Amino acid sequence: MGDSDTAARPTPAPDTLKILIAGGFGVGKTTMVGSVSEIVPLRTEEPLTAAGLGVDDLDGIEEKQATTVALDFGRITISRDLVLYLFGTPGQQRFWFMWNDLAIGALGAVVLIDVRRPETSFAAIDFFERRGIPFVVGVNGFHGHHPYGPEEIRDALALPGHTQVLLCDAREHDSCRDVLIALVDQLIASAVRVHGDGPPAPRAR
Repeated sequence: MGDSDTAARPTPAPDTLKILIAGGFGVGKTTMVGSVSEIVPLRTEEPLTAAGLGVDDLDGIEEKQATTVALDFGRITISRDLVLYLFGTPGQQRFWFMWNDLAIGALGAVVLIDVRRPETSFAAIDFFERRGIPFVVGVNGFHGHHPYGPEEIRDALALPGHTQVLLCDAREHDSCRDVLIALVDQLIASAVRVHGDGPPAPRAR
């Protein structure tokens, strides 16, 4: 086969994975999708209004001005062989009915927690545990502050030993990318154990 034939051969399309970015209200899901996405993220944010008073818990996040009412969407290329499509879930309880639809086809998830309000992410952890969807826990350090270590947080959330707990900053691209790579590595290891194969290992661009 000549060089011209080799040059004309189409480049294989990368594998794609659907990943959910989930967690409670105001934990930083929209921020994470926006900071890591290589495209302009799709956002469905609406201003918080008086209608949410007494419904949305703003304790500890009084400065929050808008909320996701449907989903956030972004994309990140992990390597030339692997692209992640990111779907951020709405956080308020009245929008949880959408999670079942968003979870269709998802291979894994990142559950973000805010150590100031860890109880807001218990429902997200339970959601993925009940459905057998693999996930990692990302501890979003607001203002870069991490007062507790991963093991302390694991104990507080009663997480099993195999669940990864990762400190991160939802505002920082590299920090969020590292969390996603950790999740992909976990999915690959699980696929290899079960099927003997898996998506291509992530390689830095």
